[in-house]
Amino acid sequence: MHHHGYLWTGPKDRFDKEALRRPPHPEPPPAGSKPELIQRYREIAAEFPTTDLPPLETAYWLIKPRALVRGTWDEAKEAAAWLGERLAAYAPRFASARDRDITRLAGLVDAAAGELGSGADVSYGFYLERPSCLSLAAVTCSPNRSRPELSCPAGQPSATPPRNAENPR
Repeated sequence: MHHHGYLWTGPKDRFDKEALRRPPHPEPPPAGSKPELIQRYREIAAEFPTTDLPPLETAYWLIKPRALVRGTWDEAKEAAAWLGERLAAYAPRFASARDRDITRLAGLVDAAAGELGSGADVSYGFYLERPSCLSLAAVTCSPNRSRPELSCPAGQPSATPPRNAENPR
């Protein structure tokens, strides 16, 4: 078992495009459906696996391009520490004072270590100034508990190697 880290920041209006954040339905629209419905299904089926937008279901990060992996760790505590470092780096930009609370953030990191250690995924989201969003996730792999059918991104070809704490990008 190991863990992959993912980070996304961007405009709130882009984050709110939920159709691009959920996988397409397993069955395409039936024959005879409206052409716009068929076209929209095709667009989502093509874009969902390649878009950098955070998926609504955390495990689906695993089907995204390998280049989106920000780090890989064998230990849950290492993955949680990476989350903590990202939280500390972005905390000054959090829109809510409650979200900037250091004690609360430390609690999130501790909770993440426990969840990851049990084989679960962890995903945190925050509104930033401007309005922007931050999405952080650590996804357990080999296999993923909620979606064991999803393969590890380390097996996917990529133009760039996965990033880790020693190789940030």
